[in-house]
Amino acid sequence: MASNSSENGSHPKKPKLNHQQINEQTLISPSEIAAEFSHHDPTIARINNGSFGCCPSAVIAAQRRWQLLFLRQPDLFYFSLLRPGIDSSRRLLLPLINASRLDEISLVDNATTATAVVLQYVSRAFSERRFSPGDAAVMLHYAYGSVKKSVHAYVTRAGGHVIEVPLPFPVFDSGEIVREFRNALNLAKLENRRVRLAVIDHITSMPCVVLPVKELVKICREESVDQVFVDGAHAIGCLKIDMEEIGADFYTSNLHKWFFCPPSVAFLYCRKKERKEQEEGVEYDDVHHPVVSHEYGNGLPVESAWIGTRDYSSQLVVPEVLEFVSRFEGGIEGIMKRNHDKVIEIGEMLAKAWGTQLGCSPEMCASMVMVGLPTCLGIQSDDNVMKLRTHFREKFGVEVPIYFRPPKDGEIGCVTGYARISHQIYNTVDDYYKFRDAVNQLVQDGFTCAELYG
Repeated sequence: MASNSSENGSHPKKPKLNHQQINEQTLISPSEIAAEFSHHDPTIARINNGSFGCCPSAVIAAQRRWQLLFLRQPDLFYFSLLRPGIDSSRRLLLPLINASRLDEISLVDNATTATAVVLQYVSRAFSERRFSPGDAAVMLHYAYGSVKKSVHAYVTRAGGHVIEVPLPFPVFDSGEIVREFRNALNLAKLENRRVRLAVIDHITSMPCVVLPVKELVKICREESVDQVFVDGAHAIGCLKIDMEEIGADFYTSNLHKWFFCPPSVAFLYCRKKERKEQEEGVEYDDVHHPVVSHEYGNGLPVESAWIGTRDYSSQLVVPEVLEFVSRFEGGIEGIMKRNHDKVIEIGEMLAKAWGTQLGCSPEMCASMVMVGLPTCLGIQSDDNVMKLRTHFREKFGVEVPIYFRPPKDGEIGCVTGYARISHQIYNTVDDYYKFRDAVNQLVQDGFTCAELYG
């Protein structure tokens, strides 16, 4: 494929996403929102957007057009349409995340693939002796499960050492998180380990908490951590993200969770090294897609744009996503603010109804919130919460993930189960009333999780 001459150029003018001057008659109506998501199962209260996201019919139709273009004339699609289409999506993302260069952004399948890209880079550094045996990678205890397994698979097997940062939950002060993170870096110092990689969540998955990533990245710079990878799987479309402000070396976020793309697609940002870093031998450019194909060696954005015959359509519909969100007051920023405000209002309503509490302060939430479940439900293990989740789905028609928070030493009668509540534009208050009433029914019936094992 021909290279794109704009890869190293400055990014295009930022599109106006706040749309404050849109005439009210052009804004999407509640009935039109319902029509866009009419493919959702109407019997299910879907309050779990955080797991798999959602995609409106307008974007699904655009995806289908791309799929038919491929099926109609594959050679034309692959050799003439695919690369320009992916580049168009990348250009539109550039100002949304405030990255300085187009060649810093690649599109990959999901955040898990992006994690593999970064960790394979780190693993090669160990195998090529740029990193020494016993050098450390630091990650959060609440890192996403597949990310934790990837860190161990790539770093530990390459001779590195993994340090997990224990985080408090419930948590109402970001300072607690900062202190624990500093403690982990100090532990590495005490053990005479050089920290080569820090993996930091922007929004932890379970339990969900917005972390102070800018401050944590700043600490990493102060402590000479070589590489910082921010896993922002939930971030884009959920809260504002700014690559220049955050300052990480790598950042990934799924576009199919909160940004309305069909599954699955994520962007991976790889910061380009400065001249000083080049002189010091920092090898940021040795980053490759885990699937080696014809474009290997031409840079990650190009490698990722052709990894064999597959369905690329989810990577090609960013223009239609931006057209969709422009129909809402305030565009994507307006959607994010309304989702945040609504999920906090709903979370507080549920906590009051059950006599419990939220799992963190409102400013540490985005479009998801953790709400304590009544202690009388007898939640005592991870297996309990998986079975209880299935029970809510099958008996009450509610789809919601649940987190088990083990009691600390000496704790008696504490909340051990938290529901992760999401709010997205398709949700109505009846979805949450349905969940509230289901929990109240279980309490009224004297139900405990022990009954799920009958």
